[in-house]
Amino acid sequence: MAKPFASSADLADKTRSFEELAEGVYALTAEGDPNVGAVEGEDFLVCFEAMATPVAAREWLALLREHTGKPVRYLVLSHYHAVRVLGASAFGADVIVAHEKTRELIAERGAEDWASEYARMPRLFKEPASIPGLTWPTLTFGDRLAIDLGGRRGRLELHHCGRGHTEGDLVAWLPEQRVMFAGDLVESRAALYTGDAFHRAWASATLDRVASFGARTLVGGRGAVARGRSEVDAAIAQTRDFLRVMLREVGAAHERGGTLKEAFQAAHRALEPRYGAWPIFEHCMPFNVSRLWDELDGVERPRVWTAERDREVWARLQS
Repeated sequence: MAKPFASSADLADKTRSFEELAEGVYALTAEGDPNVGAVEGEDFLVCFEAMATPVAAREWLALLREHTGKPVRYLVLSHYHAVRVLGASAFGADVIVAHEKTRELIAERGAEDWASEYARMPRLFKEPASIPGLTWPTLTFGDRLAIDLGGRRGRLELHHCGRGHTEGDLVAWLPEQRVMFAGDLVESRAALYTGDAFHRAWASATLDRVASFGARTLVGGRGAVARGRSEVDAAIAQTRDFLRVMLREVGAAHERGGTLKEAFQAAHRALEPRYGAWPIFEHCMPFNVSRLWDELDGVERPRVWTAERDREVWARLQS
């Protein structure tokens, strides 16, 4: 029997967990759905991630408003994927912040990614007609940007740690509280999506840079909040292991002149015992292996995913 396409059959609501990680630092997780967060400044909020639609974002904001009524001054986008950015209009933010490469990716492939992700994950797109169009950052940076939170609240730092999940991933770092919002550069007990990734850089220098901050609390892109150094280290190690297993298995098939389907089967077989029951594993694997195969073929930048290409790759590998 053919497997349902991507997450198209995942229609059940997820249990949400709202957590205060430190004074004025909040996160919302939901059983492997994309995580979001917020940080209170003296008289404003910095929100992290925008969800897939304004309607979905307003549900998150309603929970946040039970704790603070401060206006949203900054909305920070960790990268360009539609489920992370298309709900931005709900926040009414003065400034939308992203890495400069994220803005380039939105311009290059944002419309295609919107159609692709809507077909892959329809449940996340609550009332898609509420999306006014592509989300455009109003402030971009290259390596580092600091936001003064005011009063005694310290600062929030945004860092580009290198190529990883995409070309333009950023992390948000609170040095005084030692809390990190890592976006999809790290997952905690959730499978990785690597369809737009740079696997070798991500598995090495980029994750080394993420680990170097020494976070005591880490909110990954999906999965539970990692609390304490042991859980943070485990989340980074899990992410690195997933990438290394893919590199080993797909690389071996590529080196011996095998086929893409053989590489997919080998990677799936190697990863499934540990990660197969985790959120979005089956969804991601065909797209992950297809991108890594391209990378091994010398295709430096990921090819654009379209709704049509998604279906073709799925039928070829996952059927």
